[in-house]
Amino acid sequence: MNNRQRPITVLLCALMTLVMVAAQPPKHEFRGAWMHIIGQQQYASMSPQQTREYLTQQLDLLKQAGCNAVIWQIRPQADAAYPSDIEPWSRWLTGEAGQTPQPVWDPLQFMIEQAHKRGMELHAWINPYRVTSSPDDRPAQGHVYYQHPEWFVTYADGKIYFDPGLPECRNYIDMVVRDIIKRYDIDALHMDDYFYPYPKDGAAFPDTASYDLYGIGWDLGDWRRNNVDLLIEQLHNTIQELKPWVRLGISPFGIWRNRASDPDGSDTNGLQCYDALYADCLKWTAMGWVDYMVPQLYWELEHKLASDLTLMHWWNDHANNRHMYYGQALRNVMTHRDIANEGGDTTNPTQLDHKMRLQRSLPNVQGVTWWPAYTLTDNFNGALDSLSGNQQRYPALIPAYTWIDDTPPMPVTALKIKKVKGVKSLVWTTTSTDDAMQQAVRFVIYRYPKGETSTASVNDPSHIIDIVGDTDHYPLPNGGKGNWKYAVTALDRCWNESQPTWCK
Repeated sequence: MNNRQRPITVLLCALMTLVMVAAQPPKHEFRGAWMHIIGQQQYASMSPQQTREYLTQQLDLLKQAGCNAVIWQIRPQADAAYPSDIEPWSRWLTGEAGQTPQPVWDPLQFMIEQAHKRGMELHAWINPYRVTSSPDDRPAQGHVYYQHPEWFVTYADGKIYFDPGLPECRNYIDMVVRDIIKRYDIDALHMDDYFYPYPKDGAAFPDTASYDLYGIGWDLGDWRRNNVDLLIEQLHNTIQELKPWVRLGISPFGIWRNRASDPDGSDTNGLQCYDALYADCLKWTAMGWVDYMVPQLYWELEHKLASDLTLMHWWNDHANNRHMYYGQALRNVMTHRDIANEGGDTTNPTQLDHKMRLQRSLPNVQGVTWWPAYTLTDNFNGALDSLSGNQQRYPALIPAYTWIDDTPPMPVTALKIKKVKGVKSLVWTTTSTDDAMQQAVRFVIYRYPKGETSTASVNDPSHIIDIVGDTDHYPLPNGGKGNWKYAVTALDRCWNESQPTWCK
């Protein structure tokens, strides 16, 4: 098949597959949302109590939209949105770099508790190398930048970066991650596309000194990619050492390489993360260092240089037996009409329904992440209404990370209906264990008409009424009124699901 034929064939195959995909959302699907703090001025103007109320509202709206994970930015520029003895408080949270919120509180711990309470995951999002976000920005007093100025470089964009070529920088970043993993019950560590900086006017990255120390004999591009590889591998090993159930996820720029540069590249013509950002992300999943990939597919389906239709198929073919979730920019999705208009959500003629059904038709894709969370919670062009009423209308379990653990937890026992603080509730007992992998940390609540027997399939997500965090009871909707039968399953940290226990 020649290159001119391929896009036509891909389009026809996609449309044929979409017609066959069931309209009902799947039971197992990652549905995340990126919640950034960099550039978000609202946090600096809020008191801690107002911030907590705002974050609670955001999580409620994300759950309403069917999301089961939030990717919360905690280290946008070598700073911290949590109490840290290593790095200063983030100015994006408090209004001034290094300024402690008054009264002191822990936003990361709050977000973990609130996400878990809602049955959602909390992925802690860090940026590894960036130290400042503009030429006028300066690190806070006491920052490691002033202690070890030799670790840092200033690029042509005027921003300060850790030098990825220095082992001292990798060890420092690893120390920050170790601190996070040890102190917090996060579900995953997440990094986005900012490795080496995006090229600025063709200017060279100023790493000659570190190259002269560590890169002699290497091709410059290969040496830079190896520097990033070493960091990814080191962070993977640290997680395995401390809490092997915590996942490592990466969200790279949406084009690995164009076919013009590499026969295995995509039929696109845009910036390449392999060559421009020195991120060999396919290697990271192939080596088993990364548990999930979220390529940023922020273009419309028919984009001339970077078609999402082409890229969604390409990334599906390069999942390397790790989870693949597609990052989608909601404003783009909700402002472009469906090029095919071949069914689906006819009340919302955007590309949302088409992209979701295409994604679900691809065998190696397990979910989606929305950029940014605020666009979704603002219901931009009806995005929240559409997801909550259609594409994500039933709760979903995140697909199990079976290469980490594939053993389900023990089922709950003694499931019954009784009043808890005057409210009619499902109550159960969880089997205790010292094995962190087998601990039940979430529970799925199923409801069926009483006429259906206990052999009713728990594979149908339309019977899921909720996924909740670590608890031993669940208040019944409408006081349990109606002819209903209930079942509960337990989920471990890797989303393995126990056998159902039926209410007697």
